[in-house]
Amino acid sequence: MTQVTMSVNGKPVTRDVEGRRLLVEYLRQDLGLTGTHVGCDTSQCGACVVHVNGQPVKSCTMLAAEAEGADVTTIEGMAAPDGTLHRLQEAFNEHHGLQCGFCTPGMIMSAAALLEDNPHPTEHEVRQYLEGNICRCTGYHNIVKAVLAASGQDVALAAE
Repeated sequence: MTQVTMSVNGKPVTRDVEGRRLLVEYLRQDLGLTGTHVGCDTSQCGACVVHVNGQPVKSCTMLAAEAEGADVTTIEGMAAPDGTLHRLQEAFNEHHGLQCGFCTPGMIMSAAALLEDNPHPTEHEVRQYLEGNICRCTGYHNIVKAVLAASGQDVALAAE
């Protein structure tokens, strides 16, 4: 066992973890933050994306011990302390960027990283950036609309 200390959604946490414990398992099972999903166990789907020190990371590919001293943000940490949803969460709701919702946390976390790096991406840039996230329900069209809306842009897309 290794003692690991990190900040998760702005709160310091310290736990003993086995060396092989994945960050996604640590978040879900040890901390009860079940918004981060496990979809494929092979880092293909992106349902487990969280931010580690401000960078998007597929938490199924990172050991919890590797996050020692890191600042980790999960989907639960995107809303304001008073419960006000993040602009991406609002946009996904408003523009029907979700159906079953399973991929949504990873999509939002990836999209937030995109908007941090590129506040006004094009439709093509959104689609390209989200290539590492799989959605089996929506066909991505409304997800792209939601990301563009959250960036303050017109959501009329070429496919409409």
